[in-house]
Amino acid sequence: MAEKEILLVYDKDCPLCDKYCHLVRIKKTVGELKIINARDSSEVMREITDLGLDIDQGMVLKMDGSVYYGSDAIHVLALIGSRSGFFNRINFWMFRSKRISKITYPLMRAGRNLLLKILRKTKINNLDKQNNSRF
Repeated sequence: MAEKEILLVYDKDCPLCDKYCHLVRIKKTVGELKIINARDSSEVMREITDLGLDIDQGMVLKMDGSVYYGSDAIHVLALIGSRSGFFNRINFWMFRSKRISKITYPLMRAGRNLLLKILRKTKINNLDKQNNSRF
């Protein structure tokens, strides 16, 4: 049987997001995690844009036809995540609660936005909002 593909879409230009996405592991029984740079044109990015999701405000996890955004994405990742290794155990502990995920995700996003501002990165702006190119 072919493994189920689970897509994680994030901003590769963010060093923190990139590190997180390369460290997070999911249980082999769940499927194969494929990470996708939101700055590259792709079918899943078109779908995210069509759904009206601002990728600059949250990562997206697509699994079994469902799309999880921001705090929901990180929460689902924790639930389907492997518990092997220090990082993945901490990830599970921190984000297994939907309530805690909803509280901590905006704080992490604010830190990410500050870091990208310091690094002088531009926003992805997948929704083509006017005057929305800088953090």
